[in-house]
Amino acid sequence: MDGRAHLLDLSFADFRQWLIEHGQPKFRAKQVFGWVYEKRARDFDSMSDLPKTLREQLASEFVIYRSDEAAVQTSRDGTDKLLVRLADGGEVECVLLRDGNRRSICVSSQVGCAMGCVFCASGLDGVDRNLTRGEIVEQMLRLQARLEPEERLSHIVMMGMGEPLANLDRVLGALETAKSADGLGISPRRITISTVGLPPAIDRLADNGVPYNLAVSLHAPNEELRSQLVPVNEKIGIDAVLAAADRYFAASGRRLTFEYVLLGGVNDGAEHAQELAQLLRRRTVLLNVIPYNPVEGLPYQTPSQRAIAEFRQILESAGVNVMFRQRKGDEIDAACGQLRRNRAGK
Repeated sequence: MDGRAHLLDLSFADFRQWLIEHGQPKFRAKQVFGWVYEKRARDFDSMSDLPKTLREQLASEFVIYRSDEAAVQTSRDGTDKLLVRLADGGEVECVLLRDGNRRSICVSSQVGCAMGCVFCASGLDGVDRNLTRGEIVEQMLRLQARLEPEERLSHIVMMGMGEPLANLDRVLGALETAKSADGLGISPRRITISTVGLPPAIDRLADNGVPYNLAVSLHAPNEELRSQLVPVNEKIGIDAVLAAADRYFAASGRRLTFEYVLLGGVNDGAEHAQELAQLLRRRTVLLNVIPYNPVEGLPYQTPSQRAIAEFRQILESAGVNVMFRQRKGDEIDAACGQLRRNRAGK
């Protein structure tokens, strides 16, 4: 492996300190970060306003991009999905979604996932390791590079492969760069962290004090079904997850989002919608319902249009603020972990 340090692992303050310790003026930090995060430079040689000696020193000490793009898929609706091969051979996925003026990205936090959600391709082979701060940031930059020069990323969702709260320190480090004016400059109000619900980590996130959006992947309205679909729930329980989410809302003031993947014939019945309404009706939440994207080798199916309509009607009648997500990337390996798994199978 390349022995140079990964520049994207460093915060702006860390890099500025490195410059000072190596006899360079600290204003060079803003120049270098401007080249990387705003001008999308991929190497130090292109940073034309830096002295040649500094460019050479930086190139000998740091690498900007440490991974490779192993595969790219683009759907008709403009969704781009990348399979990124890391320096140690591990692979993760990240996605760019174009919707009107929005340019949203979905980023991974782990190689694989340990949560074991039975319908998700990401966790079928378990988890290999956490991603570093730089590996998370690099996904963001690779997706940004697919935009036209005048376009900018608008939203970030930590909802790719892995459980972000199981790698919280590095996720928060990467999001520090994402929100920094010296980084990508994206407001925390446009950054969402998704979780199956790890109460101690949710409380740590609240203590962090940055009002990121929190999305809790619920997927079932009762303990028995949730433990079947999200096995980690057996050790936690829905009540503990909801209580931690309520504490996050109290600390941050940010409306909670609950994610619910709708599986045909499994959790899409009228009785499930009624139970879900009972759980959420008195909470300040948005329920984001996601019709399932089928994964080859798994037995789950997209619900029927009739089931979707009935599910929506019951929730809306109960006063739940609900949104049904438009499916994107249907003709590519759009489900999380699907591209990596399908390529490995081939």
